Amino acid sequence: MGQEEATQINQQLPLVSDPEANRYINLLGDQIASKTSRADLDWRFYIVDSKEVNAFAVPGGFIYVNRGLIERTDRMDELAGVLGHEIGHVVLRHTVKQMEKMQGANIGVTLACVLTNVCNSQVAQAGINIAGTAVFAKFSRADEAQADQQAVKNTIAAGIDPHGVVTMFEKLIAERKRNPDALSSFFATHPGEEDRIAAVQAEINRYSASSLRGLTTNTTNYNNFKGRIRSLPPPRQ
Repeated sequence: MGQEEATQINQQLPLVSDPEANRYINLLGDQIASKTSRADLDWRFYIVDSKEVNAFAVPGGFIYVNRGLIERTDRMDELAGVLGHEIGHVVLRHTVKQMEKMQGANIGVTLACVLTNVCNSQVAQAGINIAGTAVFAKFSRADEAQADQQAVKNTIAAGIDPHGVVTMFEKLIAERKRNPDALSSFFATHPGEEDRIAAVQAEINRYSASSLRGLTTNTTNYNNFKGRIRSLPPPRQ
């Protein structure tokens, strides 16, 4: 299912083609995914060339992270937290339930609407039910909470500091307070407010201080990756 949908999705989404940027996101993603119970999947990680802040996962291990979200990360552990969360949705089979909702629909175009603003000015031409799109992309609060727990578990298993999950949430919520419209897409598809931060911190607190000591927060490779992303032409969507 995932392979078929990813092929369709990749025809519709504007994807970053830069080899070095793609190499890094896949190395980091594989570092995390390889420590999960679904290390057997052929995981693929894509950067969507959109200024919108969002990320999404498709069954079978296909993860899409928007450039707008990457640009808001300041450290490797924050990007790893995003990837760990989306990987969690796949491992827990939340994404299978989402795809089953959309059987018979044009998932490639629908996901393009969810992850970018391409449908904002083309609703009539696309002929897509945007309200239905939001329902498709929105996991339940229970699913989101489980994926947050997985993000903590997955990053720690990969040797990465899980506090990046917390700081990323704090950053996005603070930005939404300053400019609500900027993150409307993300919060439409990732329900939950400040209570998610407290829940993630409580999950981290379940681990001993010794098991958290020495975990990686940032790397030179991440800094080079961010520089690479910044050097690309501005996204059109």
